[in-house]
Amino acid sequence: MPLSTQSQTGGDNYVLVASLDNVRNLSNILKAITFKDHAIFNATPNGLKVTVEDSKCLQANAFIQAEIFQEFTIREDSVGFQVNLTVLLDCLTIFGGSTVPGVATALRMCYNGYGYPLTLFLEEGGVVTVCKINTQEPEEPIDFEFCSTNVTNKVILQSESLKEAFSELDMTSEVLQITMSPSQPYFRLSTFGNSGNAHYDYPKDSDMMELFQCTKTQTNRCKMSLLKPSTKALALSCKVSVRTDDRGFLSLQYLVRNDDGQICFVEYYCCPDEEVEEE
Repeated sequence: MPLSTQSQTGGDNYVLVASLDNVRNLSNILKAITFKDHAIFNATPNGLKVTVEDSKCLQANAFIQAEIFQEFTIREDSVGFQVNLTVLLDCLTIFGGSTVPGVATALRMCYNGYGYPLTLFLEEGGVVTVCKINTQEPEEPIDFEFCSTNVTNKVILQSESLKEAFSELDMTSEVLQITMSPSQPYFRLSTFGNSGNAHYDYPKDSDMMELFQCTKTQTNRCKMSLLKPSTKALALSCKVSVRTDDRGFLSLQYLVRNDDGQICFVEYYCCPDEEVEEE
């Protein structure tokens, strides 16, 4: 493959090199968290974490494990930079993101360290394109302090059932209300839109419910405008974990299978909109 020869040209200086035979295994995951221009990249020997934030109320993280890449070389314990995500995606799909069987765009992504651009070598059908994207010093991502020990309620659902719920709920509602309880209604999604109030209930023994762990009744509201970006990840995913902690913060973790059947994760954290009095 032509890209393999690129590794001989100055590759010794790179602090990060990541190669994929199919660029869609990266671009699809990045599309699932694209709702702001800039993204924070943090690479460790375990893989790549990409973070996008909005107004300190919403954070999305995409995790691409090192094993997903055909080559993943990192020369430091941690490598971080900030890049324009819209520009990066434009470059990754420069060949049109072909879905034709047997036709894939290969990627070799290289980073030389602080102050250097992110260099992309993209190859399809013997044609190689080189893109260089300016990088910035990464900002420190917000720590939502969402830890598993403080999780009060958790359910794991088949993504299809959540897609169905979103199609039936009134998306003109300013908020999505989530009720999780050890007793009925167990897991309820509610909206309050132009056409009135709507509820979507899941029995805890539903075929679509893979796990139901609720320790107390909790009702929280999140702004619909903050949740809408996460529907991109929902569309790609096959399972979703919905968790709330004792402060009412929401975690949505999506399990996504790429074109090669490998598993990646996308996680959204959302601040509660307001306290809701429990009935």
